[in-house]
Amino acid sequence: MGFLSVIRRWALRDKMPIREISRRTGLSRNTIRKYLREGAVEPKFKTPARSSKLDPYADRLSAWLLAQTRKSRKDRRTVKQMHEDLAKLGYDGSYGRVAAFARAWREDRLRAEQTAGRGTFVPLVFQPGEAFQFDWSEDWASIGGERVKLQVAHTKLSHSRAFLVRAYPLQTHEMLFDACPVSTPLRQIRLNG
Repeated sequence: MGFLSVIRRWALRDKMPIREISRRTGLSRNTIRKYLREGAVEPKFKTPARSSKLDPYADRLSAWLLAQTRKSRKDRRTVKQMHEDLAKLGYDGSYGRVAAFARAWREDRLRAEQTAGRGTFVPLVFQPGEAFQFDWSEDWASIGGERVKLQVAHTKLSHSRAFLVRAYPLQTHEMLFDACPVSTPLRQIRLNG
């Protein structure tokens, strides 16, 4: 959305002429006009799928890269060394193409590792009064000019995400039962806000 928003900002807010926008972006004036007419649609740049000289060697290079990830940093071979090995096998392409392939391979692998361990997320939905979360914390307050340590009960309602906070001098069973909304039906708790 960034590219289109820059063009729209220049044209609508900064009142920049289409000719100047065209000069700055390198796009034709007709393309700029089309983007301004379309509104919030981000332009899609189609790149045709092209075959590469590296395609016949891609599986082998992927296997080499995977094998290198299992080795210690000092024992790993560089991409330059892999390019030289591919050249011995008959690859006559450039080193830059091999380096770009290795970079993309590493990014894909990193992305797969980051998303693989997360598992499936199932959003929790609760009916009113069905569940809540409860915890204690300590805090200090000034009561009658004297600094007093208080035990604070935090209750968060799972349906509305609203919270209740009550402070007590101690953390005893009586205080727990008083602070816990189970003793009071959740339907009867009235919250301001």
